Parts: sequence; structure tokens; C-alpha cells
Amino acid sequence: MTQASPSNKLLTLSAKAVGQSKLLDSVREEIRVRHYSIRTEHTYVDWIYRYIIFNNKRHPAEMGEAEINRFLSYLATRCNVAASTQNQALCALMFLYKNVLKIEVKDFGKTLVRAKRPKQLPVVLSLDETARLLSHLTGVQRIMGELMYATGARIIELIRLRVKDIDFERNQITIREGKGEKDRTVPLPSELVEDLKAQLEKTRELHKKDLAEGYGTVHLPYALAKKYPNAAKEWCWQYVFPSRQLSTDPRSGITQRHHVYESVLQEAIKEATRKAEIPKMVHAHSLRHSFATHLLEAGHDIRTIQELLGHADVSTTQIYTHVMQDGPQAVVTPLTRARATMQNLAAAHSQPPTANCPQPTILQVLADGFTRLRTKLATYLSPPVQALPQTS
Repeated sequence: MTQASPSNKLLTLSAKAVGQSKLLDSVREEIRVRHYSIRTEHTYVDWIYRYIIFNNKRHPAEMGEAEINRFLSYLATRCNVAASTQNQALCALMFLYKNVLKIEVKDFGKTLVRAKRPKQLPVVLSLDETARLLSHLTGVQRIMGELMYATGARIIELIRLRVKDIDFERNQITIREGKGEKDRTVPLPSELVEDLKAQLEKTRELHKKDLAEGYGTVHLPYALAKKYPNAAKEWCWQYVFPSRQLSTDPRSGITQRHHVYESVLQEAIKEATRKAEIPKMVHAHSLRHSFATHLLEAGHDIRTIQELLGHADVSTTQIYTHVMQDGPQAVVTPLTRARATMQNLAAAHSQPPTANCPQPTILQVLADGFTRLRTKLATYLSPPVQALPQTS
């Protein structure tokens, strides 16, 4: 079958047009059975839809390795997507064939053109830059920014914090369902205790207002809403950083108050970076990078930092050794030593004459040099002196 010429508009298509299709409904069902996030659901459905459109709306069961490789290669060569974007599309298609269609793809990857993944170092702020950045944050964004820098939490982990996750008695915060569905604890900074208590008071008042208006519920993970019908209204399950407006859950259809969007902190950090005049590509994750790097520079063990960050492998944490000031940046370059020698020579030539040793004039220097030169020449040019014969 001939391949239709793909359009560059492929990456802007939405899955809404086929939202009622049985195939995509099956994809959503399989995703929800595995408790994947709503973001993953939207992303996978969109990539599968784009894959179908790219192949002239053929059913994926009629296609295989050749069509998958051609689609992913198109993303890399024609659309110039990043390696992470291509890998995201790959994961969506593998999920489709393996878990939905129950089809094993054997020869996949042999003719695939992979997008090159650049090896980039994380953007890290100095202590001075971090202080300047945080000083330009205000309100709840300041609390969120300082808490992210103090705990090394990811932005999604931060905005998903619930009231029950903050333990003021033990001075610790429990981060639930981090990357890899793992929980971990991080220390609660004493500098933010009062600010967090004030934030929780505002959240409590908002929760009381929602309850009075017939709302007051939040999204509960897994099937807890069915197991504990009243838990969604309890204070301990409320988000620490709630959204200003009520919203409708796309899965349950219930109107409730969700947590703030990531863009709330992201836009605030972007504006603070501009005001602080920091010439770096700073984003919210830069605070997490700075947290890890500054702890390494302070002498903390890399294994401890690995646990605080929630990394599965210490090799992921080791990337911060490449940006810390005690790492490669601590190497003294040859230029530094050369500049120091140049300064010493310049200082020696610029020293004023002393009273005991008067500085010779230029004429005296030239005369002495000329005398030494004549002596040296006479040594090389004069014939050897022969001994005179003795007379009787």
C-alpha cells in the first residue's frame, strides 16, 4: 500500500475527534486499570491517534513493525522532535500493541531512525542567585519555591502535597507516589513552619466554604473513594496548595477543588528570574538541581542525597558532581598560573628603587652591557697566546 504524504500538522492534531472510538476507549481502560496518571492517559491517546492518522486511518491491528518504524522515523527526520518526545511516542505505541491489542512486536527497531539525545548538564544556581530568585517570589509562590528548594521535591510532587503529608511534630514531609510510585520522606525546614501553618489556615477556611456550598471533596487515589465514601471531604486529604477555582474531574465527572496548576509556580519563577537579572535558562526544576548541588558542595554524602531526591540509581545523582564548584570547576587551569606569573613579573619591574641600592640610569645599563659584550667578543676573537722560546 502506498504511503500518503504526511502533513506537518500531524503533531497538532487532537484526539477529541475520535474520543468515542472503541479502540481509544480500550486504551483509556487499560491505562486506568494500571493507575497511570491522567497526563499519561492524554499523552498516550494523542500519540496513538496521530499514529493512526499518519497511516491513513488504518487500524493498528492491520499494521506492524514497518509502520511503527516509519512513523517514529518521520518524527525524528521531518518533525525534528527531541529524543524524549520520540521515546514518548514509542512507549505509547508499545503500550497499545502489548496491552490493548495483545500483539507482540518482534522486529521493531531494526530500521528505526532514532532522534539524538543530547547530553546536557542541569541548570544550577549559585547561592547568591538562589537568594535573589526567591526574594522576588511573593505569596504562595514564595512558599512553594522555598519549599521546593529546601526539600528537592519535583514540582508535581510539591503541588500534590496533602495536609496529612506534613508532620510538624516530627519535622518531616512525606512525598507520596513519587517517580516510580515510591514514597519518601524529606526534612521540614524550620524556616517554613510558620508560613506553612498560615497557608494551611487559609486552606481550611476555603475548605469550610466549599463544604457550606455543597462541595468540599478532592480526588482520592485508586479506589479509596469507594472504600471510604466520606474521606474525600475530610480535612487531612485536602491539598496544601489548592486551586482558586473548582473544576470537574475528567474521569469521575465530579466538581471539586483540585491542586494548583504547575504553571502557577513556573510563570512566577520565570518572572522572578527576569527581575533578578539571572542570565540562565531557569525553570522550576532548577531549584531541585540547586538543592542537590549545594548539598554536595556542603559535604553531604551522595547516598543521602540520592534518597532525598528519590533516585532509583546513584548514577543519576552523580550528574551533580559535574556542576558542583568542588568538582571539575575546582581545577586550576594553566591560564590561572600563567596570569599569576605575569602579575609577579609586572610587580617586580614596577618596584621603586631603594635607598641602599640606587636604580642605575639607562646610560649606565647600556655602558655595562657594552663592556660585557666587548669582553665576551675578545675572548672568542683573540688568537691564542703562544709561549715565547727561552734564550740561552
